[in-house]
Amino acid sequence: MTDTIISSATKEVVIGFDRPFVIIGERINPTGRKIMAAEMLEGDFSRVIADALAQVAAGAHMLDVNAGIPLADEPGLLAKAIQLVQSVTDVPLSIDSSIVAALEAGLAVYQGKALVNSVTGEEDRLEAVLPLVKKYGAAVVAISNDESGISQDPDVRFAVAKKIVERASDYGIPACDIVVDPLVMPIGAINQAGVQVMRLVHRLRTELKVNTTCGASNVSFGLPERNGINAGFLTMAIASGMTSAITNPLHEEVVRACLAADVMMGHDPDCMRWIRKFRAAPEVGADGEMGRGRREGGSRRRRE
Repeated sequence: MTDTIISSATKEVVIGFDRPFVIIGERINPTGRKIMAAEMLEGDFSRVIADALAQVAAGAHMLDVNAGIPLADEPGLLAKAIQLVQSVTDVPLSIDSSIVAALEAGLAVYQGKALVNSVTGEEDRLEAVLPLVKKYGAAVVAISNDESGISQDPDVRFAVAKKIVERASDYGIPACDIVVDPLVMPIGAINQAGVQVMRLVHRLRTELKVNTTCGASNVSFGLPERNGINAGFLTMAIASGMTSAITNPLHEEVVRACLAADVMMGHDPDCMRWIRKFRAAPEVGADGEMGRGRREGGSRRRRE
């Protein structure tokens, strides 16, 4: 059994094989969001705060925070965003950047044990990011690509993940602090992309014994009714052993699918999380007393 522990100053989230699926909110990201990018450049983080609160209210267990704006002071923006998000919510954060200086700036101000997003199998990336992960006692997302790019062969992606786990061990980072992203490709372009990921997730769990995550919405890119594809993908990925995903918790269909998959996998004892979220409130009678509600279909007909 492998548990990856991520924490804020006051709250701990555990990503694990026999744990409830962890939803990491994706919306604090200015990429493709022109209004958010413009506001952040002007020092206005009100949308960042609103998105943080909305995602937690919708069911996110963690939040991914990205400040990637071209030609901006990304280290400064990312550090500021992290501090503000941590001031309004207690969920742990994933610090998301392709710039090493930004990752370090975020880690320097973070309160708790962060998830660093991310490291790849490229040599210069390994040598730059893994020492930071060790220095700040963080966990890290390991993305299964290297200098050769993203392979369409799942065996190659597995080998890259294995390489990252082994190199992390050389820095004193245990496998439990590595969450592998097997790279979800668009199913509309690569028909076998879903099957490849399911098989790869199973191998990562049984052979490397590491937790997994992904950018779940990648699978539906270019298709209509994307939430339906995302929800279907996540239920199958959870059944294959995936333990977390970066996705949009404001899409109720996706959250419902993850909660239902937890029920089916036995990760929701006595279905209590499902019941708490979806149980109908008792009816209130005319006298103000709580009633038990009518039995569906009206009163039972007495047998003749």
